[in-house]
Amino acid sequence: MAKKDLDWGNLGFAYHVTDKRYVSMYQNGAWDEGALISDDKIVMSEDAGVLQYSQSVFEGLKAYTTENGHIVCFRPDLNASRMADSARRLEMPAFPEDRFVEAVRQTVAANADWVPPYGSGATLYIRPYMFGISPVIGVKPADDYMFRIFVTPVGPYFKGGAKPIVVRISDFDRAAPRGTGHIKAGLNYAMSLHAIVDAHNQGFAENIYLDPGTRTKIEETGGANILFVDRDGVLVIPSSTSILPSITRRSLHYVAENYLGMKVVEREVTLKEVEDGNFVECGLCGTAAVISPIGKINDHGREICFESGMEEMGPVMQKLYDTLTGIQMGRLEAPEGWICRIM
Repeated sequence: MAKKDLDWGNLGFAYHVTDKRYVSMYQNGAWDEGALISDDKIVMSEDAGVLQYSQSVFEGLKAYTTENGHIVCFRPDLNASRMADSARRLEMPAFPEDRFVEAVRQTVAANADWVPPYGSGATLYIRPYMFGISPVIGVKPADDYMFRIFVTPVGPYFKGGAKPIVVRISDFDRAAPRGTGHIKAGLNYAMSLHAIVDAHNQGFAENIYLDPGTRTKIEETGGANILFVDRDGVLVIPSSTSILPSITRRSLHYVAENYLGMKVVEREVTLKEVEDGNFVECGLCGTAAVISPIGKINDHGREICFESGMEEMGPVMQKLYDTLTGIQMGRLEAPEGWICRIM
């Protein structure tokens, strides 16, 4: 196996066309056998369901080269389950969860030369997605669907890696009460694009969205869940029915309790608690960034500063980050079922 000639240590979080992708079609009420193909282009009707009514769901996970040279994925079964839940919410046929995991295996193995080497700081990002492809002019679900997986090598999601970032409280709502905030649908991310472009133009790395009902509670950002550490060293995770159930967040919850012996509480967190200085550390967590520490939150000009500061990740977030990435990279023993070995 010969790795591609890339500057692995300086990759951005960007798309590269790799060798193979997995494709399966849902037609006449059933999924076909699926196959790996070389063509990265998709041809569809101008009236395809995804183009007219945004019927699309997706996932994101990574493959890693471990310390002992194996290529592995992290908890793909949870991605399979979450994608099935997302599909059902949008009246799409769920792709079988066992086939999802096997399709991930096949796609990563077929692109093994694109998996960054251990120690490079880069990973292979895996993007499974599914969309309505048959023509739909009336407002209704499509009849036919395409499930695909492509992979691309990526560097850190946030430039500068784990250096603390500054985020702002957004005036926009991320999701409606009893809406689709708890699923990974493309439409949720489309509505966040204006807000994130505006945030970047104003010098902020991300938006923090408040609950749409009362606008008093912390929810999540446009692309990640939020974590807090209070003054007693408790990991506090905001809860809400419109927060996406992040696999990274769930894994960090387990790591905090079972590896680090921390107390973990999942509960509603108010903006006032944050403003009153009840928390000493804050961070974003998700597949792309793992953990990205927050140094400041800007609430319409008022700065909320965390004691962990703007120079480096706080000590608790650092322990969480080091432990989870240690498990992913094979430096620490993983809980049973967390690591899916590809080759």
